Amino acid sequence: METEVTFTPMKGSGLACSIRSPNGRSLRLSGVFADVDPRITDDDDPAMVRNHALVHNLWAYGKHEKQYRMLRSPEKRLSHARRAKFHKKTAINIAKLIDFEGPTLRTAWCSACLTLSDHRKLEYGLNRVPAYLCTACGAPTLGCAAPRCPHMATRGFGSLRIPRYCAEHRHDIPGFEKAQSSIGPLENYRDFLTYDKRNWARGSRVASVVTAAGATTVTGGLLAAPAIGGAVGTLVGGYTGAAATSYGLALLGGGSIAAGGLGMAGGTAVVAGLGGALGGGLGALVTTAYIGEDKSFRIDKLRDGSATPVVVASGLSTEGGDSWGDWEQIIRRRYPGSPVYRVHWGSKELKALATLIGGGFGKAGLAFGIKGAAAKAGRVAAKTLGPVGPMLVAIDLAKNPWHTAKVRADSTGVALAGLLSRTDANSYILVGHSLGARAMVTAAQTLATNNDGPKIETIHVLGAAIGAKGDWRSLNDAVTNSVYNYYSTNDKVLKYLYPVTQAGRKPAGLCGFGSTFPKILDRNVSRFVNSHSEYLKKVNLV
Repeated sequence: METEVTFTPMKGSGLACSIRSPNGRSLRLSGVFADVDPRITDDDDPAMVRNHALVHNLWAYGKHEKQYRMLRSPEKRLSHARRAKFHKKTAINIAKLIDFEGPTLRTAWCSACLTLSDHRKLEYGLNRVPAYLCTACGAPTLGCAAPRCPHMATRGFGSLRIPRYCAEHRHDIPGFEKAQSSIGPLENYRDFLTYDKRNWARGSRVASVVTAAGATTVTGGLLAAPAIGGAVGTLVGGYTGAAATSYGLALLGGGSIAAGGLGMAGGTAVVAGLGGALGGGLGALVTTAYIGEDKSFRIDKLRDGSATPVVVASGLSTEGGDSWGDWEQIIRRRYPGSPVYRVHWGSKELKALATLIGGGFGKAGLAFGIKGAAAKAGRVAAKTLGPVGPMLVAIDLAKNPWHTAKVRADSTGVALAGLLSRTDANSYILVGHSLGARAMVTAAQTLATNNDGPKIETIHVLGAAIGAKGDWRSLNDAVTNSVYNYYSTNDKVLKYLYPVTQAGRKPAGLCGFGSTFPKILDRNVSRFVNSHSEYLKKVNLV
C-alpha cells in the first residue's frame, strides 16, 4: 500500500487535507488559510498527531494547494504548485518513517529543535544506518558523525552519502547548553558566541549546500532571509541547507518574505510566532546566523555605572571614530550614572551606502547628488511607467546598497535582542541614530516577544531611517516609559534618499511618527539640526 495524501477544498478560505501511511495510520487536518495551527480530529493516529514535522508539512501542503487552485496568475500558481509538491513529499517521507517507530528511546540533544529530548529508534531491518524520530519535533535524526559525540544530527530522508553532524559540530549554534543559558552582563557576549566544539562540517558538502542556499537569497539585500528561513526550517522541520531555508520561508508566509518583505517586523514575527523562544534554541540559532554574516559586529563597553545600562548604535555619518565616536557628550549629559555599550555593525554595508550617495557626509555636493538621483528616478518613472513607475523604480533599487544596509540594520536589531535577552540586567535604554535607530527599534520589538527577558525602559531615536506610517502598537508596548523620536525637516539625506528607495514613503526622522500611541513622542529639532550628521552634536536627550 502506498502513502495516500488528499486535499479537500472548502468554501471561502477553508481547507482540509489528510494522509494515510502504508500501515494504515491516518491524520486529517482542517481549518482556514490564516490558521497557523490546524484543527486535528480526536480519532487520528497518536503517533502522527505528536509528530510536529508531519503536521506542519501536511498543513503547509494544504495551504499551498489551496493557493494554487484559487489564484489566476500562472507565475504564482506555479510557485505554489512547487511548494505544495515539496511539502507533500516531505509529509509522505515522514509518514513512512512513523510506521517503523519502535519502543527504544535515546535521550540526546536534537539538532532540529535544539532541545534535550527522547529520540525513538526506527525498526526497519538490518544492514541500514540507524535512524530515529525526535519525540519533541518529529524530525528524523541519527547520531552525530563526530568522534565520541553523543548528540543527534538531522538525518534527512535519502541515502547517506556524506557524514551528518550535529548543530554544535556544524557551528549552527555555539553549543547546545549555551543555547539555553544566560550570559550575565552584556560584555560577556563574546563568551556566548565562542564555539564549544570543532567545526567538523567545514569544507564538506553539507557546509557548501548551506552557503549556496544563502548566496541565492543574499542578492538584492535579502541578507536576513536565509538566517530566518533556515532557522525556522531547522527548528520546526528538522532540515538543513536549501531545504531548511525553503521550508522556513514557506512556513512563515512564502512569497512576501522570499520577495524581501521581512522589514523590521521580520525577526519579531519569527520569534513571536514560535513561542517567544528568544532566549532559547531558536534565539541562539538566529543570533549566531546574523552575527556570523557581519564580521564587523562587536559590542564595546564604554563606561561602567550602576544605573540602567545604555546601549547606543550608530548609522550613516556616525559609525566611524574611536569607541565613543560622537556619542560621548550626548550620553554623558543625559545618563551620567549608567554603564554604556556601543554596538558596531554593518561596516561594509554602511561604507557602500556612503559611496552610493556621495562618498561621505558633510560635503557640499552630497544633498544635490541625492536630490538629482531622486528627481531623475521620478522623471523616468513618470514618463515611461505611469502611476506604477515609482513602485517599480523602488523594486529595481532593491539591489542597491541602501536596501542591503537597511536589512543589515534589521538583522542587527534581532541579533542584539537575542543577546540582551540572555543578560542579567532588568532593563535597558536604547539610543540609535539613522539606520542605528532602525536597529534599536527592531531590537525593542523583538525583545518584547520574550516575557522572561529584560525590559526596554526608554528608546531615543535620532534621524531615524524608519517609515513614519505604520502600526506602531508593538513599539509602544515594547517600552515601559517612552519612545522619543528626534526629527528634523532639514535632514536632506532622509528627505531625498529615503523616499526614492522606499516608494515615496517619508521617514520618521524627517517628519515624526505622528502616532496617537501615548508612549511614542515626537520632538521637532529642526530649529538647530540642519543636517543628518548634526543630531548627536546639537540634541539634548529628554
